[in-house]
Amino acid sequence: MKFIQGLSVSLISTFIASSVFSQTAPVAPPEVRIGIVTFLSGPAASPFGVPARNAAELMIEQFNAGTAPAPYNQKGFGGSNIKMVLIDENGSSTSVVTEFRNLIQREKVDMVVGYISSGNCLAITPVAEELKTITLIFDCGTPRIFEEGKKDYVFRASNHATADSVGAALYLNSLKIKAKNYGGINQNYAWGQDSWKDFDGSMKVLFPGSSVTTSQMPKLFAGQYSGEISALLSSKSEVIHTSLWGGDLEAFILQSAPRGLYKSSSVILTTGETAMFRLANKIPDGTIIGARGPYGVLAPKSPLNDWFRASFTDRYNTAPNYTSYQMTQSIMSAKLAWEKAQAANNGARPTAEQVAAAMRGSTVEGPGGVHKFALSNGHQAVSETAYGRSKLVKGAMTLVDVKRFTAEQVMPPDGMKSEDWIAKGFKK
Repeated sequence: MKFIQGLSVSLISTFIASSVFSQTAPVAPPEVRIGIVTFLSGPAASPFGVPARNAAELMIEQFNAGTAPAPYNQKGFGGSNIKMVLIDENGSSTSVVTEFRNLIQREKVDMVVGYISSGNCLAITPVAEELKTITLIFDCGTPRIFEEGKKDYVFRASNHATADSVGAALYLNSLKIKAKNYGGINQNYAWGQDSWKDFDGSMKVLFPGSSVTTSQMPKLFAGQYSGEISALLSSKSEVIHTSLWGGDLEAFILQSAPRGLYKSSSVILTTGETAMFRLANKIPDGTIIGARGPYGVLAPKSPLNDWFRASFTDRYNTAPNYTSYQMTQSIMSAKLAWEKAQAANNGARPTAEQVAAAMRGSTVEGPGGVHKFALSNGHQAVSETAYGRSKLVKGAMTLVDVKRFTAEQVMPPDGMKSEDWIAKGFKK
C-alpha cells in the first residue's frame, strides 16, 4: 500500500492500462508449418518441380493475405499464418526419407505436401504413417500407394496413373484410330511399369486382337534414347504410348521427332502438357497430349480457374502447367480440411487425426474442377480427365479434338484394384 501511495498518478494509470491490455489483447494463433517437397534441382526441376513450387508459394501468399476467392478467403489456415518449409526432392530414396523425417522431427511441420517420383512416394508413405503426419501426395501416380494397404494419414488429391492410361486408350477409341498393334517407352520403375501395365490392359479390352510390338523400359533420368527410338521405329507400331516425364520427356521429344517417329505412329504423351509450350515448335501436329487430369489448358472454364491462371501468370510471367494445378489442388484440400476440423473443435487447433477425418471423403473444387476423395477409404481423390491433339497455330501450341472422360470411366470403383478392374473390362 505504501508503494502504491508513493507512485505518481501517471505511473498508476500506465500500470493499470498495461494490465488491462495484457488481459484483453488478442494473442496471435501459432503458425501452421507446411513442408513442401518438390524437385528444385536435376532434370525434373524446370518442367515439373519449379512450377509446383511456384504454385505453393503463390497459394500460401494468397491465403496468408486473405485474398483468395471463397471458400478459400479466410486468412491462412483458420486464421493462423502459414509457414512454408521448402526442401528439394532430388536425391536417392534413402536421402528423401531422411529429409522427410527431418521435416517432421526437426522442423516440426504440421503436414507435408509433396513428391513427384513414385519411387519416393512409396518410400515415404510408411514413414508418414509411422510418424502420424498428414501427408498429401500431389503428383506421383502409382496406384500402389493405397492398393497395398490402408492408410490413415496419407492422401492424394488427384487421380492416380490408371486414369492417364485408361483415358489414353479411351481417347484412341473415341477417335476411331487404328491400333492393330502398339508399343511403348516408359521408365523402369513404379510409375513407368504401372502406366504401361494399365495401358496394355486397356488396349486389350478396347482393341481386342491388338498386340504389343515392343515395350522399352529405360532407367529413370536416362536422357539418351537412341536405341529405344530405333526399336520403336523398327517395330512399325501404329500407336506408341509413353509416360516419360520431366527432362526425360523433353529429351525423348527432341531425339524422336527428327527421326520421323510421329509420322509413322500415333504417339501418346500422357504427361505431354508440361512440354507443349516449352517445345511448341518441336512437337509434331497430331501428337496426343495429356495433362494427368483436367489441368493446364485442359482445365474446365470456371471463375476459380480464371483467378488462378491470371494470378500465376501475373506472378511468374508464364502460365501454370499441370504440376502447378496438382499442387494447388492439394494445398486447397488441406486448407478446407484444417478449417473444417478446427470448426468442429470449437475453434481450437485441430489434431492430425481431426484433420484426416475432415479430409476423408471430402469434395474439393479447385482450378482443375471438382475432385472427390472417393477411393481407398476416402484417401484417394478422383476427377475427370482429358486428352487432345497438338496443333501449332501461328507459332503457338493449341490442342484440338479435346475429349473428356468422367472419373467413373477412368478410375476403378472403391475397393477394387486397377489391374482387376481393367481385366474385367472396366466393370464394377
